[in-house]
Amino acid sequence: MLRHLPAPSRLLFLLWLGLLGCLLASGPARGQGADVLTLRTAQAASVPSPTPTPPVGGGFEAVALPDDWVVPHVAGEQVVKWYRLRFDAPQLPAGTLLAAYVPRVCSNLEVYLNGQLLLRGGSMREPMTRNCYHSQLVSLPASLLRPAGNELELQVAGFALARVSGRQRAGGLSEVLIGPYPELSDLHERQRFWNVTFAQIVAATLVMIGVAMLALGWVRRVVHLIYFGVVSLGWALLSARIWWRDIPLPHGTLELLSCIAFIPLSVCGVLFLLRYCGVKWRAADIALWAQCLVMPAGLLLAGPDRLFAGAVLCYSVLALEVFAAIGFCLAHIWRTRRREFWLFGTILALVGVVIGIEVGIQDRLLNLPSVNVFHFVIPLLFCVLAFRLVQTFAQALTAAEDARHQLEQRVYEISAEIERNFSHLAEVRVEQVAEKERKRIAADLHDDLGAKLLTIVHTSNDERISTLAREALEEMRLSVRGIAGKPVQLADALADWRAETVSRLGDAGIEIEWHSTEPSTPRTLAARSYVQTTRVLREATSNLIKHSGASRASVTCRIGDEFQLVIRDNGRGIPLELDGRLDRGHGMASMKHRAKQMQGQCLIESGPGYGTVIRLTLPL
Repeated sequence: MLRHLPAPSRLLFLLWLGLLGCLLASGPARGQGADVLTLRTAQAASVPSPTPTPPVGGGFEAVALPDDWVVPHVAGEQVVKWYRLRFDAPQLPAGTLLAAYVPRVCSNLEVYLNGQLLLRGGSMREPMTRNCYHSQLVSLPASLLRPAGNELELQVAGFALARVSGRQRAGGLSEVLIGPYPELSDLHERQRFWNVTFAQIVAATLVMIGVAMLALGWVRRVVHLIYFGVVSLGWALLSARIWWRDIPLPHGTLELLSCIAFIPLSVCGVLFLLRYCGVKWRAADIALWAQCLVMPAGLLLAGPDRLFAGAVLCYSVLALEVFAAIGFCLAHIWRTRRREFWLFGTILALVGVVIGIEVGIQDRLLNLPSVNVFHFVIPLLFCVLAFRLVQTFAQALTAAEDARHQLEQRVYEISAEIERNFSHLAEVRVEQVAEKERKRIAADLHDDLGAKLLTIVHTSNDERISTLAREALEEMRLSVRGIAGKPVQLADALADWRAETVSRLGDAGIEIEWHSTEPSTPRTLAARSYVQTTRVLREATSNLIKHSGASRASVTCRIGDEFQLVIRDNGRGIPLELDGRLDRGHGMASMKHRAKQMQGQCLIESGPGYGTVIRLTLPL
């Protein structure tokens, strides 16, 4: 099971087991040691109120120790009882100091040896000193001891079981140990540590845990941490009755408040388990808080003579509620967070076992232990649980921070994408407006200028003017086609270029060879690329007719990832007076500029007497 626990939780769990082992190993070993005498019988007599001296005469009767005051011995709220124990002094080495050790007495006592007062534990009247969780050790002076027939008299003041809210605070006297002072002092210190000092250490720890949980829960609005902080602080407050012996309250008030305080404490514990599982039932919340009024009212109606019976009933109901909450919480953790089941299952199961033991003690099904297991184990489990809660909260906080960073990154990315989309939409909108305006201009050119040029072509009597008008009309139509922006099928473009080039060169008496490959799949050419390529081809054809003096030319078109147009002639080439610059004159700079606008290139190779080669390469 431990392998399922995180390393820090496993360490705390092993620490808890080690402390529990120390507790079991170091509990007071009653009657151990050959020199220790255990007195288990005594003569007892009840008196109406504390007296300065033991009663004389009759009235004493034999009782067995430990003697628990299950029923009142005399009428009234406070019970006072004298115990007379007889013993012979043990044979010990000379100079050895004897002592009497009382593991448990409730609520207070006075010790007399052979009629001499040795110890007064505090006030014997209301408000009475409460030593129920404090063992008593008193030295026995050698000057008062007799070799045989010593009388140890104890006056014990306390309250009957019916008038207390817990069996541990009912009046009574344990067996008495007589033996060497050093040996009994060791027993006394160990029991004092586990019953009192340890409770003080744990109470201080719970106060710090409670304050931290309340602050953390309040700041982060984590409800189950607030409830856990209340439970921790409440438990630390209730544990004060263990080590605070002189509480300035009457017995009846203190016992009633102690019992009532457990009710909201248990309610907060149940609500902590429910909220930790993410459950909030309005009806259950109302019922739980309503019992904080119903149960105290029932205790008040029962009266002080039936306080214990009412308290046991309240404890049983609260224990059932806690058991039900534990079962529900374990089932929920098993379904949703199985990795945490072993730790929480172990803690909550131990809480259930300890609560069951405590209920058994209150119902008198189990004997009173020498060490109060309930006040020992529960706080330790609170500490382990608090550590796990903080660890879980830290992990959740880290996960939340990571999620927040991821969300911020995602928001940043989405914002950037929105900005890009907005810019793209703006560009598209501008392009749409520009496209609309180009179409309007193209329509105006076609309808107005085109019509006028066409009129000149058909009405002019001057052949030169008619030819110029026809050429201008062709250029205007080409420009309109480029402005309109409609893509051109590459096969149609090749056919247009071939027809025009062959016609012009044929009219000029130049033999032409046209080589082109048909595209394997239909390919298109942007309108602007078609217009610019047409003009480059026209410029090259014009240069070939006017300046090359060639008799033969060839045009080769290659289509692949790129479109390549190669125009070759056998003319005289470009003359040397161009200073070796092939981009001067004859419109060559214009051809290169047009190729660059189409993200392509135009290369010109020429030399006197070797003809000219023009290579136009464009991306498709």
